[in-house]
Amino acid sequence: MAAELASQPDTWARAADLRDEQSRLPARGARIAVVGCGTSWFMAQSYAWLRETGGHGETDAFAASEAFVDRGYDAVVALTRSGTTTEVLQLVEGLRGRVPTIGVIGDAGSPLVDLVDEAITLPFADEQSVVQTRFATTALALFRASLGEDLGGAIADASSVIADDLDPVLVNAEQFTFLGRGWSVGLAHEAALKMREASQSWTESYPSMEYRHGPIAIAAPGRVTWQFGHAPDGLAADVAATGGRFEASALDPMAELVRAQRVALARAQAKGLDPDQPRNLTRSVVLEA
Repeated sequence: MAAELASQPDTWARAADLRDEQSRLPARGARIAVVGCGTSWFMAQSYAWLRETGGHGETDAFAASEAFVDRGYDAVVALTRSGTTTEVLQLVEGLRGRVPTIGVIGDAGSPLVDLVDEAITLPFADEQSVVQTRFATTALALFRASLGEDLGGAIADASSVIADDLDPVLVNAEQFTFLGRGWSVGLAHEAALKMREASQSWTESYPSMEYRHGPIAIAAPGRVTWQFGHAPDGLAADVAATGGRFEASALDPMAELVRAQRVALARAQAKGLDPDQPRNLTRSVVLEA
């Protein structure tokens, strides 16, 4: 996990240069759905928000197991690191011959490659660790670049995050709540998942404006409320009034996710846990028929 996490500035830069692969994603104006499971679902949420609000076309994001894809979509994008996730394979199989499918896949030898109509593979971002870091963010970097974004700032921010020392207050915190707005909601959900998977930590995640609608009740000294992107007015003061810590920065939210990944790794190491083989988890969820 440590090596894969640290490689992200390089894999993002490589994804940003994949112009042919970016051109094979749905064209501007297409009405699409993006599906995935776990981490991939959260990246789908971020991509969907960026694509639709950027004027590229109506874009919905679904967990593959709960996807409503028979809605006249022009295409369905399936995001998966392994290409072996049962729910994704079943969904794509059901769409064959009816709706064009595009796979964004880490393992170029996976069964999904032959199921989709268009396979975009990112083997340089594939991983050995069960806990995903670079594949998810590299796929999102590919999506962002395809929408016309310049990732230079995000890459520079991620490089600085990897070089910086971690605040021991974060490493030793009792509890985390991650918050996001717009496209960073998916990143907040992903940060919470990384903290649970790698370090068995108590974490929650919400859209920022939902935090005052109940979740702030658990804010307290020794606990962290961590904002991704611009915070709503007054939220920092509301958290401070609880005695909890409000964490935020001006970093690109994708780089802020890298910082959360580093904290998750440090917490795992402090507990003597192996984040590459977390309990109850495997690299891919493959269900029996």
